[in-house]
Amino acid sequence: MHPDDPAVREVLAHGRIEVEGRLVEASNATLFCSVEHEGVTAECVYKPVRGERPLWDFPDGTLAGREVGSFLVAEALGWHLIPPTLLREGPFGPGMVQLWVDTEEGSDLVDLVPPSEVPEGWRAVLRAQDHRGDPVLLAHSPHEELRRLAVLDIVINNADRKGGHVLHSPRGEVFGVDHGVSLNAESKLRTVLWGWIGERLPADAVEALSRFRALLEGDLASRLAEHVTPKEVQALVDRVDALLTTGEFPAPSGDWPAIPWPAF
Repeated sequence: MHPDDPAVREVLAHGRIEVEGRLVEASNATLFCSVEHEGVTAECVYKPVRGERPLWDFPDGTLAGREVGSFLVAEALGWHLIPPTLLREGPFGPGMVQLWVDTEEGSDLVDLVPPSEVPEGWRAVLRAQDHRGDPVLLAHSPHEELRRLAVLDIVINNADRKGGHVLHSPRGEVFGVDHGVSLNAESKLRTVLWGWIGERLPADAVEALSRFRALLEGDLASRLAEHVTPKEVQALVDRVDALLTTGEFPAPSGDWPAIPWPAF
């Protein structure tokens, strides 16, 4: 099932969830499931709240709620960059359910490559060494949707944008996943998508941010407050205002590690 399918949210919200397996590399309980409703089936990720590890710097709400809040922000911006995501009851209690998105094999948008092999147009982020001591670059594609994802990460204050959290679908779409450590009131932006530092925001992003800022004066703020604290909603407003004021991609603050570890 594709994220644009009009039936997808109905299936995710009301379908019967069957656990097929567990994604063992995830730090919190992350279950791969099938979901079926009135003869329509889909695959999804289910993260039960009871499987979350407490985090000292995210003491309020749930990581599942932050994932849903991040989805609401992306949708309000008009950017379908996060697969359909919602909260519901599941086999192990309430949790986040998100549509599973297939990826195009061999089409990574973020990679570690030797300096001489960086694809044309790619943005260098970090110079490093591989396990043999040879030089490599952490770099990412200039893909327009990836640039929007970088803006979204700034808005939601994503503390964990790893390369593996960026998906490239067989149709060429870009999706971001794993937003449980987003929307904190304190600046925690940590991402591999730093390739546009200091550049002007594209005009369409400025327009989207302006529309989004107006929505925050309405019921969107109330909907977000179901998942994060009022202080965190206000911090979201402040981040949008700052982006609209500067009109450019920010640089790391230096007060927090700029890139997650591991980066993938």
